[in-house]
Amino acid sequence: MHKYLILSFLLIFVFACSDSKQTIIDIPITSDVEDLIEHSKEFDQQVLTFDTPGGKVHFAIGFGIANSIMVEGDEGNIIIDTSDSVFEAEKIYTLFRKKNSNPIKAIIYTHNHGDHTFGASYYVNLQNEKPQIIAHEDTDYYVQRIMGILNPIITSRSTKMFGTALPEKDLINVGIGPSLSVSKSPTGYIKPNLTFKDNLNLNIAGIEIELFHAPGETNDQIFVWLPEHKSLMPGDNIYKTFPNLYTIRGTTHRDVKGWIDSIDHMKSFSPSFLFPSHTKPIIGVDKIQSALNTYRDAIQFIHDQTIRLMNQGLYPDEIVEMISLPKHIADSPYLYEFYGTVRWSVKSIFNGYLGWFSGNPSELDPLSRKEKAIRISRLAGGNDKLLDQLKVAVENNDMQWALELSDHLIALDYFIDEVKDLRIDALIYEGSRSSNPNKRNYFLSSALELNGSILDTPLTDRTSEELLQNISIDTLFDVLSSRYNPINHTDDNFKVCFNFSSSKSKSITLRNQVAVVSDDIVQNCNIKILTEELEFKKILVGISNPVSLIASGSMGVDGSTTEFLQFLAKFR
Repeated sequence: MHKYLILSFLLIFVFACSDSKQTIIDIPITSDVEDLIEHSKEFDQQVLTFDTPGGKVHFAIGFGIANSIMVEGDEGNIIIDTSDSVFEAEKIYTLFRKKNSNPIKAIIYTHNHGDHTFGASYYVNLQNEKPQIIAHEDTDYYVQRIMGILNPIITSRSTKMFGTALPEKDLINVGIGPSLSVSKSPTGYIKPNLTFKDNLNLNIAGIEIELFHAPGETNDQIFVWLPEHKSLMPGDNIYKTFPNLYTIRGTTHRDVKGWIDSIDHMKSFSPSFLFPSHTKPIIGVDKIQSALNTYRDAIQFIHDQTIRLMNQGLYPDEIVEMISLPKHIADSPYLYEFYGTVRWSVKSIFNGYLGWFSGNPSELDPLSRKEKAIRISRLAGGNDKLLDQLKVAVENNDMQWALELSDHLIALDYFIDEVKDLRIDALIYEGSRSSNPNKRNYFLSSALELNGSILDTPLTDRTSEELLQNISIDTLFDVLSSRYNPINHTDDNFKVCFNFSSSKSKSITLRNQVAVVSDDIVQNCNIKILTEELEFKKILVGISNPVSLIASGSMGVDGSTTEFLQFLAKFR
């Protein structure tokens, strides 16, 4: 089947196999990662049950990345966060059901991340009465964004960060959970059918529920307060590691000041039980208040000190070297750098307020990567001399410098096998000694990718018609626009109009080397298409063949069929 557009969120992660001879990479376990290994106990797979003043709360931890919570009500239960896959949701609910088999009345998403939302379809398809799905009003927007135009790069970087393609023996954990299971089953996201902006009070199955918008790790983050249970579900605004004020997989700017305010809001309820979406619960008012105080004060310290030094005109790389947490809070187990780091946070805060320009005039329009490499090579006495310095750096375990030297050689198209092997050595050395799993997994995955140890994987379809129903047609048209490559295409003012039987209309005009998407298709269409939204979605993700749909009459084409197929081919 010819695939015109493949959305990578529907597929298992794929790496290209290296042409060079593969060697087995031995990744050592050093004393540097003993604390990270110990941290894995935080995710022992189990369901914990708590008798709160308002009733039983069941807490599933160690299944995929995110925790899933079930609150018992009167002849019905609610689920808070659905885990990272249908695969994990089924395992979790098998255990939940043994605790209480009453129907699921509602699902609450604490935010948009897939490890909290991708298991939802399991619960929706479990019973005839569909549960209500509740989230912040912006949650679906961010899900569509990640599953749409940014998906290829976010998928690639997430794969490295979470160590998805690492051998099982080399993956210690991912900092906030044991491992990511998103690729083990079809993507089970279901669009919320009840949303709110600031706060929402509900009674579901006799459970009093108060929901509050709480920006932090995401802009759509909420927390759940169960007043009768004295229980707080903070989502990802606190977990037992230093917070990801910036994530290396890539994200929109995280509102650090808003995060502080959200924790202050959570503190005001004086909860007796705190059930985070990652790592274990905290029980007891004093313990919870202490943890929340430490967490919010650490975030504020990094924020305020970064701002103070920014206002002195210092550059982000200088500020990074000048900020570290005060020792009396740095020793808190809630601030070990098993997920976020202080240095990444400083850079993100700087960028969030002032953008990418450091303020140094030499960095406003710097030399190209290749031109800089050429000049570094000249200073060294040529590419061979630069290679000699790379060898010396690796021999001396000066591995960060080795990586930077190899960057120059790569830019010079001098990426010979010896350079590649030395770069692999540097990546393995740095990665295997990092107690931060994001860095560790990213470096080790990059080394295995270079080595060719991560082989081509057949594309495994994780699409379902149910998922496509929950992906907006607007999202897919945005993807089409961003996938258009104008090279060798000279079409100007060529317009294709789509009339969907749902009464929704879209058009794409090729003009000035961009694909202009519009809802206005009244006239001047070179080709008109009449079909169902779902049928066109299936074409875009490669489930259906447009030729077959046209031949069967499921898709009507007013104009040249050949030109329409050529048009689709421009978006491969």
